[in-house]
Amino acid sequence: MENGFDLCSPAFVRELMARYGVSFRHEFGQNFLINRAIPERIARAAVGDSDDACVLEIGPGIGTMTRELSRLANTVLAVEIDASLIPVLEYTLSDCENVTVLNRDFMKCPLDELTRSAFGGREYRVCANLPYYITTPIIMKLLEESDGRLRSVTVMVQTEVAARLTAAPGTADYGAITAAVAYYGRAKRLFAVSPGSFMPAPKVTSTVVSIEIYSPEERPVRPIDEETMFRVISSAFGQRRKTLPNAISAGFPEISKSDAADILASLGYDPRVRGEALAVPDFARIADAISERRGQAAV
Repeated sequence: MENGFDLCSPAFVRELMARYGVSFRHEFGQNFLINRAIPERIARAAVGDSDDACVLEIGPGIGTMTRELSRLANTVLAVEIDASLIPVLEYTLSDCENVTVLNRDFMKCPLDELTRSAFGGREYRVCANLPYYITTPIIMKLLEESDGRLRSVTVMVQTEVAARLTAAPGTADYGAITAAVAYYGRAKRLFAVSPGSFMPAPKVTSTVVSIEIYSPEERPVRPIDEETMFRVISSAFGQRRKTLPNAISAGFPEISKSDAADILASLGYDPRVRGEALAVPDFARIADAISERRGQAAV
């Protein structure tokens, strides 16, 4: 506890919320950490060995993890959607001179605008305790809008989501989000967090996941057209029970089932294959074949 702040004490949290007249907002998925070891551990994982790191925190809540990030990082930008928590954060982070708090909806903020304003052209990392209902949109926004300066994403998510983010091809948890994350970076599960570590306690177990972001040059594949590759991925997992030729034809109305089968056969894939059996390089190969066929048709 520093400066009278014990943000992991349920009694102090209740007193703080009563003082500022705030309550837990279910629509924002608010569950505050009360297990002191967890924010410390997450912050260390997010910042790594650098003592000069810039960190973007999404959803600081009452500032529990923000204070830990402040100790380890050079600069912290915390984006909080709940306006009622801003006075609380001004109080709990009053001695954290390297922290800036913005009352914004992260999903409506251009990532480049946020990070260049706070960090200039420097590399940065993301740390977040994500509301379960918006985990995938936030992660995809980070990955899609990153301009090469994003180094890593360390997030606490529902354990079932963590399984999907880190699944291997051919497993039940493998899906479109898995393939998308694997294209942009390397995801791994770090540790589990029990419901009792939160106030109020959620009904699910959480897991902390780290995604090490590839630079554009480090990505495992470089498709001719990213949009086509993601369309192939979306088609493959949009109707998981369909074989890939049928799924591609459904996702690309301009491609018949027989043409889709021909494309896959030309690449050496069994026509009975399903999307969950394929890895990112496979989706890229298929997308490139589709792009090339389009090019030939246009000539």
